[in-house]
Amino acid sequence: MSILVVGTVAFDAIETPFAKTDKIVGGAATYICLSSSFFSKNINLVSIVGGDFPKTTIEMLKEKNIDTQGLQIKEEQKTFFWSGRYHNNMNSRDTLETELNVLEFFDPIVPESYQTSDFLMLGNLMPGVQKKVLKQMKSKPKLVVLDTMNFWMDNFMPDLLEAIKEVDVLTINDEEARQLSGEYSLVTAAKKIINMGPKHLIIKKGEHGALLFNKTEMFFAPAFPLENVVDPTGAGDSFAGGFIGYLEKTRDTSFNNMKKAVVYGSVLASFTVEELGTKNIKEINHKKINERLKSFEKLVSF
Repeated sequence: MSILVVGTVAFDAIETPFAKTDKIVGGAATYICLSSSFFSKNINLVSIVGGDFPKTTIEMLKEKNIDTQGLQIKEEQKTFFWSGRYHNNMNSRDTLETELNVLEFFDPIVPESYQTSDFLMLGNLMPGVQKKVLKQMKSKPKLVVLDTMNFWMDNFMPDLLEAIKEVDVLTINDEEARQLSGEYSLVTAAKKIINMGPKHLIIKKGEHGALLFNKTEMFFAPAFPLENVVDPTGAGDSFAGGFIGYLEKTRDTSFNNMKKAVVYGSVLASFTVEELGTKNIKEINHKKINERLKSFEKLVSF
């Protein structure tokens, strides 16, 4: 079994009410790969970076069983860069700077050895890029998960609607669910979005947890309550990595098992937000994950 992750490997500069950093490693695919690596030993990465991207980070990814054959390195160009400032409630942020750099002309090339991957995670990218990846798969993956955002809804809605018809799980946040569906109630919105094509929908609500839907069932998992939230960047991607990583490990894509996967995703996301960037998600271990999972179980037991 294997997971193919397609998304950004990037630089971030982050400012929150509690911390500030200069340029550090980030990107959706980075968080997804690191999070899923706690469950899977066979992760394939397709992304693009510039010659300024640290080779030590690429070696770190390899050490965590992440195959980087599909990571394009454009030596004469610069890596995608995003800078943002979070508000006091940490649920909203302002983008200060975005430099597309190598991402502007990213043409995802899926190596032949990746084209039969069993699980496919399409990170937050232009819908046309996501569709290109789907077309390169030799066989239909056991599960396809797609993440997207309001920017693509604003500017590429027809392409996005075509892309989500081909996926098993769509992950978006509550504002995006309302925008995509035109409905305020998230339950009503979910029904409408499921009818657009995806078999399952995950609506992420930040510190208020996550909702999982299919046509007939619904599940809610709270976010793990923390004393210190330092940096929410990458939380949703860490959630996605934990979700798909657990499903790949268990080889079970039933709705009941997806419930467990959502909880594992919430656990991984909770570690990410406690430190700046990828620092925490790189350094935790299975013991810490299992301890927090037990605490999570106590939290929701009644």
